[in-house]
Amino acid sequence: MITAKEIYLSYDKNRFIIKKGSLHIREKEFIFIGGNSGSGKSTLIKSLYGDIGLKHGELFVDGHKMKGISASNLRKLRRDIGIIFQDYKLINEWTIEENIMLPLKINGYSSDISRKQALNLLSHVKLSHRKGYKPNELSGGEQQRVAVARALAHNPKIIIADEPTGNLDDYSAEVVWNLLKGANEQLGITVVVVTHRVPKNFGIKFRQLSIEDGIIYEVS
Repeated sequence: MITAKEIYLSYDKNRFIIKKGSLHIREKEFIFIGGNSGSGKSTLIKSLYGDIGLKHGELFVDGHKMKGISASNLRKLRRDIGIIFQDYKLINEWTIEENIMLPLKINGYSSDISRKQALNLLSHVKLSHRKGYKPNELSGGEQQRVAVARALAHNPKIIIADEPTGNLDDYSAEVVWNLLKGANEQLGITVVVVTHRVPKNFGIKFRQLSIEDGIIYEVS
């Protein structure tokens, strides 16, 4: 599903954030990626959906070679990926229903199908009663639940989440973890999560990677 072979990533040609990084993530795995602040966790996952290009090495995501990937193939890849950001990245001018519909509309689904799926997901994340609300009318935990629903909307093969519970209280964090576990266990979605802290007693099988000095390690 995802294979990196000695990849180098940087924003500045004089300093590599990830260097000689290698990993292999199989289909339907749940992966945590840890490491200190500034270690390159977010940089690594940005490379998985083409938001940052490789300097050296090889990276394959869902059969796509990321180095030199064409715009059309990148669009195809992103149709199979759901992304969850720490700061939600919801559109404040739209209702939460419309936010969840967005990836469906981008992928060519009709308004009726998109709305039906959005309403189903709002029920799943227990926010049906707020469907007409806009993001800034919700709590942080509720906004993140909307972000998870949006990531699930188009039935992705892979979910990539960057610190999805970093700003949440314990209750909201537990809700989000349960949604991600359900996506992995019940829907067979590969889930890759950057986090400073792996939750205790997680309840499903997972693997843990860590980034130190730009190098990716498996945590046993």
